[in-house]
Amino acid sequence: MQKTLALALWPQEIESRLFRNTVLAVVGSLLLAVSSKISVPFYPVPMTMQTFVVLALGMAYGWRLGGTTVLLYLAEGAAGLPVFSGTPEKGIGLSYMLGGTGGYLIGFVLAASLCGYLAERGWDRNVISTALAMLLGYIVIYALGLLWLGNLFGWDKPILAWGLSPFVFGDLAKLALAAAVLPLCWRFAANRKGPTDTGC
Repeated sequence: MQKTLALALWPQEIESRLFRNTVLAVVGSLLLAVSSKISVPFYPVPMTMQTFVVLALGMAYGWRLGGTTVLLYLAEGAAGLPVFSGTPEKGIGLSYMLGGTGGYLIGFVLAASLCGYLAERGWDRNVISTALAMLLGYIVIYALGLLWLGNLFGWDKPILAWGLSPFVFGDLAKLALAAAVLPLCWRFAANRKGPTDTGC
């Protein structure tokens, strides 16, 4: 197993493991909430940066902390906090989570964990393997999201047009961004110098 990016930038020896992981999980859940509200003009529909943050956090944190961070985010939403895209206008809490986005939200947890698992095996160190890991994460998200939509609304409906086609180009752009950014972050981590740095 390889060291995660988060551990390379914040070595565990600096603080207790519980404190470090708690801070990272809370910060990550806040990033997920903020990213769900950001709308970037794109073709054919505006995109949010949420799936980018889900998968990037998974890769940076590793599978346990990455999955736990997304679960914390979902718990915040289930408690009624307006952390999801379209909340509170489209509803809040469990009623929102059991709607059309429910499968994607479940997919977030599994995709973050998968990307974290792959990152712990060095997949986030270069452009090609990072892009492949992100692609696998997107496949998990869309597979669960489309299954949920089909079962919820019926497979006679245009499920792909609702839940996949409009977002492909935006997600490919986010995949390319992650493939460029994560290896650069590793270069930064490798070049950091300090008495507490354990390297990467």
